Amino acid sequence: MQTAQPNSLKLLQWMMAASLALPLALFVFASAVSWVSTNETADREIERALDVAHEHALKVFETIDRSLSEIAEIVRGIPDAGIASREETLHLRLKQLADSLPQMKSAWIFDARGRALVNSLVVPAPAIDFSDRDYFSAHVERNVGTYIGEALKPRPPYQGAAFFGVSRRRENEDGSFAGVFQASVLPEYFENFYARIGREPGSFFALVRTDGAVLAHFPALDRNFRFEPTGPLGQQIVAHPQAGVITVNSPADGIERRLGYQRLAEYPIYVSAGLETSAIRARWLATMSQHLIFGAPATALLFFLLSLALRRTRHLHAEAAKRAEAEEALKHGQRLEALGQLTGGVAHDFNNLLTVISASVDMLRRPDLPEPRRLRYIDAISDTVTRAAKLTGQLLAFARRQTLKPELFDVGQNVQMLGEMIATLIGSRIEIVIHVPDEPCFINADAGQFETAVINMAVNARDAIDGAGRLTLTVRMVAELPGAAAPSKNPHGYVAVSVEDTGIGIPQDRFGIIFEPFFTTKEVGQGTGLGLSQVFGFTKQSGGEVIVASELGKGSIFTLYLPRAAGGGRPRQVAAEDAPPIDGQGMWVLVVEDNAEIGKFATDALAGLGYHTTLVGNATHALEELMSDASRFDVVFSDVVMPGMSGIELAQEIRRRHHDLPVVLTSGYSHVLSQNGSYGFELLQKPYSIEQLAEVLQKVGRWRNVKRDAAPA
Repeated sequence: MQTAQPNSLKLLQWMMAASLALPLALFVFASAVSWVSTNETADREIERALDVAHEHALKVFETIDRSLSEIAEIVRGIPDAGIASREETLHLRLKQLADSLPQMKSAWIFDARGRALVNSLVVPAPAIDFSDRDYFSAHVERNVGTYIGEALKPRPPYQGAAFFGVSRRRENEDGSFAGVFQASVLPEYFENFYARIGREPGSFFALVRTDGAVLAHFPALDRNFRFEPTGPLGQQIVAHPQAGVITVNSPADGIERRLGYQRLAEYPIYVSAGLETSAIRARWLATMSQHLIFGAPATALLFFLLSLALRRTRHLHAEAAKRAEAEEALKHGQRLEALGQLTGGVAHDFNNLLTVISASVDMLRRPDLPEPRRLRYIDAISDTVTRAAKLTGQLLAFARRQTLKPELFDVGQNVQMLGEMIATLIGSRIEIVIHVPDEPCFINADAGQFETAVINMAVNARDAIDGAGRLTLTVRMVAELPGAAAPSKNPHGYVAVSVEDTGIGIPQDRFGIIFEPFFTTKEVGQGTGLGLSQVFGFTKQSGGEVIVASELGKGSIFTLYLPRAAGGGRPRQVAAEDAPPIDGQGMWVLVVEDNAEIGKFATDALAGLGYHTTLVGNATHALEELMSDASRFDVVFSDVVMPGMSGIELAQEIRRRHHDLPVVLTSGYSHVLSQNGSYGFELLQKPYSIEQLAEVLQKVGRWRNVKRDAAPA
């Protein structure tokens, strides 16, 4: 007691220190996460703003291009003298065109000397030489297409806002230079648009030529500016010429910003959008201050409560710690004992299975082995693998992690069919009696798991009888679960399946543990004891309940309550004679499997059956194959659990892109499948035989052919 008390007090003292250190560490961690998240959010906002600005600029320049084409068409084939003689008429046409476009300040037609023949501003055009303007001189030597000039101020007598020219070359019939068509575009039009969409604090937009000349800038600059190609932004554009994101200190105003840029298709223009890094930091600080507002008082309160606990538990905590230590030691011992028993049972069963497989493989290696014996050993290996898969299924069933395959079936008919098998299992000394109603009792559940559950209960009853006795199987319909077995009700009632024996019964103190996988009355190494665990897991995952009633010396009754299916329809059955032949018939299968050995087995085996196969190791490569030519594949066969994109995500993406291409999934275990099912895709459980694989591929292949034939021509 005296030794434990200082230790307990020290623990509380450490907890008090942790009450300060842990929130501080969490705050630092949350700050780092919030910083990353805030920057990612800012990047997404920049991308969205950049998309809007890019789309806007593209439409503006395309509109200007069409306007220049319209001007060229108006004066096509008309010499300078003819244009001058029609100046007033053409002026009205150009004025109408310029007035219809808010981004256009004016439109001009120049002769080969740089003199204005006509414009949209005044009539007659003043005799001013414009040949020194870049939008004119760029076209003199050769045809450069659509040219976008630098930002300029109007030349007297013209006044008004600054502009930049967008121009094209005029040519004579012999291809010689005849002048220029030019549209004066307003930078303030872009800046006003940027002001409307850039409402976030610290927003930035710019329209920049590829040589660095700034055409429009938001916030507006009071001077012309040019980004140097050797600067950080210029180097980034050289490395990534189409688009990119960079944090840079702007030489125009000295403000550090996070910038995104994108090349304007077919034009020597970049559109840029960004946010000031100070605004991003302000967002982050605002978020973290909210954490502090709530976190600081909570931390202080926690520290106070711990200090109070330190004072109030000086004498009581030591005794409580000793009692907890004793209880934990007892639980730990029980867990180890139960785990050892389960491990021994699983090891016993698996070692038996591995012994059969190993011996069969050794015999198959003998060169003089007769063909009948070789086939017998191959069958032994196949049967042993099936038993091993069933054992794994029992483990998953208790954990409620197996992937069920629900189907509609009549419980009474199913139990009647199981009667002969159960009679063989329990032996001739035990009488078996079966009671089923005359009317069908349909449920929608996994028929294989249901049969396994009934057989497991029958085997458990056989072990309880341990000699001569009677086993009674009863199927009946009930309206609801007995007592408060389940909080919810099924509107169609339940089908109750009872297995009653005349065995030794179950003590009351064992009712709570008989379904645990760690509990078994078998000797160590004599089996896993997973039978009732499978019953419990299957029933719960199927939405039902299992009830046990027993009295020592008089036997036990295990009753499964499974939700009854609506309607009186008959379950769909496929006759064995209708099964498709296992022949690939030239079908092409895209196999997606990250395990190279399993993938090689599947492709080799399918090739031997006449299939054409393409093997890829992940979902990304599968999508690349389908992108190149999806029509050559008849079906996709994919594993579920893969690194990166899972098989389910791949199947959903294929359904979205290629709705008529069937997908077959395969998995040994997947928690997603166990919780949500196969999402409507065909599912083949591992381990599978090549015959099972070929059958399911033929099934979906025929479905696709039928769908294609039914499609309208």
